[in-house]
Amino acid sequence: MHYTYYPHNVCSSKIDFDLDHGTVRNIAFVGGCNGNLKAISKLCEGMEAEKLIGILKGNLCGRKNTSCADQLANAVEQAMQG
Repeated sequence: MHYTYYPHNVCSSKIDFDLDHGTVRNIAFVGGCNGNLKAISKLCEGMEAEKLIGILKGNLCGRKNTSCADQLANAVEQAMQG
C-alpha cells in the first residue's frame, strides 16, 4: 500500500513510500538534503519495517528533536498501526 507522510520540524516537506507485507519500498523524500535522503532511501529499500524503525527512530539532526530519518521511522510506524 502507498503512503504519504508530511514530516514536522525538518527540511523535507513530504515522504512517500510503499509498505508491502511489512517491507518498505519506493521511499522518496521531497525537499531536504537531497544526497543524504537519496542515500537513506537506497539503504532502506526492501528493509523490514520493524528493522527500519529500530535503526532510524530517535536519530536527531543538529539541535532539532528529530530528523528526516526519524520522521521516516515515524511515518512507517504510523502506517503499520493503520
